[in-house]
Amino acid sequence: MEATERITLLVVVGVVLLGTMPGTVQGADDALSRAIKGATGATIGILQQSPDVPSEASKAHFTVRASGVHLRDGFFVTARHAVRREQGGQTVIPKEITVLTTELYELPAVLTGVNDFLDIAVYQLIGNKTSWPTATTQFVDREPEAGEEVFTVGYPLGWGPTVAFGRVGNLNTFLATAESRLIQVDMAACSGNSGGGLFTSKGEALGVVHAIIQTETVQGERRCSRMAFAVPGRLVQRMVNALIEGRVPEFSTLGIRMTAVKRGGRWRVAVAKATGPAKEGGIKKGDMLLAIEDMEITTAAQLKTYLMERTVPSQRVAIRVLRGETEHIFSITLGSS
Repeated sequence: MEATERITLLVVVGVVLLGTMPGTVQGADDALSRAIKGATGATIGILQQSPDVPSEASKAHFTVRASGVHLRDGFFVTARHAVRREQGGQTVIPKEITVLTTELYELPAVLTGVNDFLDIAVYQLIGNKTSWPTATTQFVDREPEAGEEVFTVGYPLGWGPTVAFGRVGNLNTFLATAESRLIQVDMAACSGNSGGGLFTSKGEALGVVHAIIQTETVQGERRCSRMAFAVPGRLVQRMVNALIEGRVPEFSTLGIRMTAVKRGGRWRVAVAKATGPAKEGGIKKGDMLLAIEDMEITTAAQLKTYLMERTVPSQRVAIRVLRGETEHIFSITLGSS
C-alpha cells in the first residue's frame, strides 16, 4: 500500500469531554503528578467560533478546535493558525475568541498580538477574573536535550484535556509551515494539540506544539502521528513579552543575503551579497559560511534562528568563512532589525 506524507498544522473541530483531569496520575511520582496538574490547570481549549450544534445539544457538548496555555494575568498563547478563519474571502485573525478552561468556564478573550514568523497568537481573557485559570506558565530559557522526557496537555481531535508523553528528538528541524527552528518530538499528537504547551517532567514549559507529519493512505486520512514539532520556548517567551508590552521586538541583523552552493558533493551556505555589519566586518560575496561562534552553519534558516535566539543587537560575534581555499574569522558587530 502506498502512503504519502505531508506536514499538517494541527487544527480540527471536535467535542470535549465533560470533566477535568484528575489531580494525580497512578504510578507517577509526586513531582510528575504536580507537574501534570499544573500544566493541565494552565491549559486552555480554543472553542470553535460558530459551532454547528442545536442549542439544546450545546448545553452538554463543547466544540473545541485547538489548545492554548495560560501565561499570567489572563494572557495565554496559542498557535496563530489555530485561530485564523475565513471571512469575506480572506484569512483573518479574530479580534475576539471564546475559550474553555479545564474547570469548564467558558470565557471571552481579546487579541493582544500575533507573530507570523513563529506562528503564535497571544490573547487576554476578559470578564470575571475569578473564573480565570490560577495556574500560570513561563517558558524556560534553556535548550531541551535530545532524549529528554516531555509531555503535552491539549485537546487532540477536540477531546480532553489529555496528556501525552514522549521524548525530544531533533532540536534543529525546519519545516515549510514556520520560519523558525522547530523541536521534533517522538510523541503522540493529533489535530487539536496545536497551541498546547510542551513541558518537561518538572512542569517547565519548553515550547508550543505546532505541527505533525500526517500520513494519508487509500483507507482515509489519519489525523494523529508519533512525530510532533514545537516552537522553541525561549523564542516564544521573547516574542510573547514583546506582544504583551506592545512593542516590536528587536532582533540582530548580519547583513548577508545567502545562497546555496555545492562543494565536494556537499551543499553549503554562501554569501550572495554582503551589506551593513557583514560588509563592514570584512565578509564578501562568494564567501562560504562555515560557523558562527561555535555553531556550524549548515542552512540559512539555521543561521537566521541562531541570530534570533542567541544574540542581541550590537553584540560582537565571530563568523568563520572559507574564501577560496583559505579559512578566515571575522568579528562582526550585529545590527538591529
